[in-house]
Amino acid sequence: MYDVIVIGARCAGSPTAMLFARQGYRVLLLEKATFPQDTLSSHYIHMQGMGLLSRWGLLDKLRDAGCRPITRQSYQGPGVRIEGFSLPVDGLRHTYAPRRYVLDPLLAEGAVEAGVDFRQGCAVKDLLWQDERVTGVRYSTPGGTETTERARLVVGADGMRSLVARRTGAQNVIEHARVSCTYYSYWAGVPSHFELYERPGRWIGVIPTNDDLTLLMTYFPQDEYQQVRKEVEPFYLDSFRSTAPELYERMRAGERVEQLYGTGHQENYFRKAYGPGWVLVGDAVNHKDSITARGITEAFVQAHTLTEYIGGQLHDERALAAALRRYENNLSGEALSHYQGALNVAELKPQGRVDMLQKLVGHQEHIDRYFSTLSGACSIDDFYNDDLLTLLDSAE
Repeated sequence: MYDVIVIGARCAGSPTAMLFARQGYRVLLLEKATFPQDTLSSHYIHMQGMGLLSRWGLLDKLRDAGCRPITRQSYQGPGVRIEGFSLPVDGLRHTYAPRRYVLDPLLAEGAVEAGVDFRQGCAVKDLLWQDERVTGVRYSTPGGTETTERARLVVGADGMRSLVARRTGAQNVIEHARVSCTYYSYWAGVPSHFELYERPGRWIGVIPTNDDLTLLMTYFPQDEYQQVRKEVEPFYLDSFRSTAPELYERMRAGERVEQLYGTGHQENYFRKAYGPGWVLVGDAVNHKDSITARGITEAFVQAHTLTEYIGGQLHDERALAAALRRYENNLSGEALSHYQGALNVAELKPQGRVDMLQKLVGHQEHIDRYFSTLSGACSIDDFYNDDLLTLLDSAE
């Protein structure tokens, strides 16, 4: 019998399994894919996530995997352009945006090194129950044999379509309609930093990633999805041409090296986070529009928070219930703030944001603090400090 079974070995599952194992627990990590395998992603790890990777001893491995460091960020909207970068976290002054076929195996390797029993190609079919408590899982092996394993706690790190959420009846406690849709690809020969461009109805992200490639990503309103998906390439290229002409010229000088990827199914919700014998992390508990690229970072934060709260009390029923309740309550703080921020940006209505950013031009400290609100290096409350409010009032 295991102490913990974690379902899903990507950005939420592997760190959760690793951290539990480092606390001395016996952990089973199940993943239906066989790594390395790519997945839809915006790739970017914000400064807050970088701090955790460093703390976990995994940052050097990511650097050695050939991912380009990012030290500069810009935003351009109607009538405004700002440039700077996030404030440091734990002394770190750069970020990465690794391909998922690089990042996910690296995280799983960290879990294995911590002592986790990692099994790939294993599809979980159902949960095991006893007296209305989840007690384990039934899953198929790579050879097609069905087997079971039991544990004190089952962690659903199995994404937006989480089986654990379905089987436990974890309802959405917060839910909003889809707001945007996105398409992206990878380009060679396009010099870049972390660049954001916006006009009404369009948003573009430019992110350096592995192998000297650049991720070029564009967002459209959800109500255009059915039209966009029928003519993806023309819509994709026109978005760059009309929103960021200078960037479009850089693209023309480069080469697209992969197909276009995308989705119109970006759900927005928080689910009930836990129950007897189970808990959800990552996209399984909270998913939002990817436009602010917070998914990977928040998966790391949740893995850290959950395992810290439980600590050595996994087998103390009252202490475990209190830790899980505390974990769920924590989601209504910073995570909810980033959720609301993502929905706001995903509306693709830049005017209010542009009005505020125009007042920051020439004030580099405030610009860097603005970029820091998304990176997790600065909270929204800390950003809107007395000095900023004075500046905004004086600019009226």
